Amino acid sequence: MTALSLVVRPERPEDAPAIARLQARAFGPGRFARTAYRLREGAAERIDLGVTAWVGSFLVGSVRMGPVRTGATPFVMLGPLAVDPSFEGRGIGGTLTRAAIATTHQAGDGLIMLVGDGPYYSRFGFTPVPPGRLTLPGPVDPARLLWLDLEAGFSERISGPVEAVRAKAHGPSD
Repeated sequence: MTALSLVVRPERPEDAPAIARLQARAFGPGRFARTAYRLREGAAERIDLGVTAWVGSFLVGSVRMGPVRTGATPFVMLGPLAVDPSFEGRGIGGTLTRAAIATTHQAGDGLIMLVGDGPYYSRFGFTPVPPGRLTLPGPVDPARLLWLDLEAGFSERISGPVEAVRAKAHGPSD
C-alpha cells in the first residue's frame, strides 16, 4: 500500500462545505435519522476542537466536536467522525480520534461522550456509559454509548438527559 501524504490540521470555518460533502459521501442520507445526528441538529460546534485530514487539496477525513450537557454540567460529544470511503482502512479515523482527544484535553474539557462502536473506540480509552446514567433524545444501543474521562472522576458527576448546547441565533443587531 502506498503511504499517504496526509496533512492533519485543525478545522477552519472555510472547511464547512467540504466537511458536509464528506459526511454525505461517508454516511449517506440516512444519517439524519440517527439519534446522534438528532442531538447535534441546531447545536453549536466546537470548531476549536475539530480536526481535518487532507491529501493534497482533497478532504479525506474529519472529526467534529460539539458541546453538550447534563443539567448545568458541560462536556463534549465526539462526532461525526467521517473518512472518505475510498480512504478507509488507512488509519485516518484513528489519527483523527487521537488528535481530537488531545485537543479536547488541552482545552481543559473534562469528558468526551460519543455514540459509536465499542471495540473500535475502546483502544482510545472509551468505555460504555453505565446503563441508565445518560439518556439521549431518541433510541440508542446502550453498548454504543461511550465516554472517556479527561479529568479524573468527571464521569462520576454526571447523569441524566444529555442535551446539545444550541448555536446562538444571530439577528440584525449581532
